[in-house]
Amino acid sequence: MTLSLYVHYPFCLRKCLYCAFNSRTDISSSSDEYVAGLLRELAIRSRMPEKGSSAGTLYFGGGTPSLLEPGEVERIINAAAKYYSLSADAEITLECNPGTVAGGKLAAFRAVGVTRLSLGVQSFDDNFLKKLGRAHTAEEARSAFRAAREAGFDNIGIDLIHSLPGQTLAQWESELSSACELRPEHLSVYGLTVEDGTHFACLEEEGKLPLPDEEESACMYEKSAEILGASGYEQYEIANFARPGFRSRHNSGYWQRRPYLGFGAGAHSYLRLPGHGIRFSNKERVEDYLQLISSGCLPTAESRSLSCEEAMAESLFLGLRLTEGVSLDSFYEEFSVSFQEVFGNACSDLFTAGLLEIRNGFLRLTEKARILSNQVFVRFL
Repeated sequence: MTLSLYVHYPFCLRKCLYCAFNSRTDISSSSDEYVAGLLRELAIRSRMPEKGSSAGTLYFGGGTPSLLEPGEVERIINAAAKYYSLSADAEITLECNPGTVAGGKLAAFRAVGVTRLSLGVQSFDDNFLKKLGRAHTAEEARSAFRAAREAGFDNIGIDLIHSLPGQTLAQWESELSSACELRPEHLSVYGLTVEDGTHFACLEEEGKLPLPDEEESACMYEKSAEILGASGYEQYEIANFARPGFRSRHNSGYWQRRPYLGFGAGAHSYLRLPGHGIRFSNKERVEDYLQLISSGCLPTAESRSLSCEEAMAESLFLGLRLTEGVSLDSFYEEFSVSFQEVFGNACSDLFTAGLLEIRNGFLRLTEKARILSNQVFVRFL
């Protein structure tokens, strides 16, 4: 069984105003101990009988994992190779904030084995970067991309966010054009979501967050597909576009329900056995995580086995994120029942409304349904 590995590094220089991820800013006091904890967890989990025989991808997420020293990244990669038989052609991705890679750091990351960068640009407009609370400028983003190319990276992704406070469609078109000028191999375009507990949530509650309305946001999403498609990018998932041969192998595994192990504070894991699969997660607080790891214990916060019904629902609302959709033959092979038998009556109106279709044996969202995907997914929960 081939699996994917995810390593969470929760430290940041500062907290972005929209961010709801498990992150913190006290990097100077905890980072070294945290890396040691990650290495211990990699060793401990390798003794799990269900862990699988080899790993095909390794993803460093955060937080801001580009704050790690190249030597620390190398130690983690070496541990993954030792304990999980990391394949020779593994996709090894590092999330990178543009303001954290001065000097020759990118070349050093490339030298220790990182094969793919995911640049958290979010915007090429300094005004919007300031509104988001980002720690870099638009020029630093462009400079980081150029430095990555000079360092030898031939697989670079850029993340952008649309529907920002005060953003117009014309401004979003300019953002897309700026990204396309750099010709990255991959682009992720996400609509801003206001999460509870963030500074943006407080501003929204106070009426101080002038967001585009639903129609404007939908136009921005549709414009993304139009401009990126014309620039040679294939939309393979609701928010992800890639040049041929450069889909994110790691993230594709999530949507295809392939097994993965997550390491670090708050990291999540999914294994296909026993039964219909098991999901578990680690303690979120770094202190709790390190306390358990230092005593030789797994830092598990919660764990649960999936019922057949839950697994069927997951296969649909994850698989339907992909442009190709869900193989109905594979659905039947896994669950010994057809999609039509389980969901046919409940979803008949979605077909009538032109939101779902079956083509070449795959159930998939229609093009117009992608912006309304959550209205479809809720039917399977």
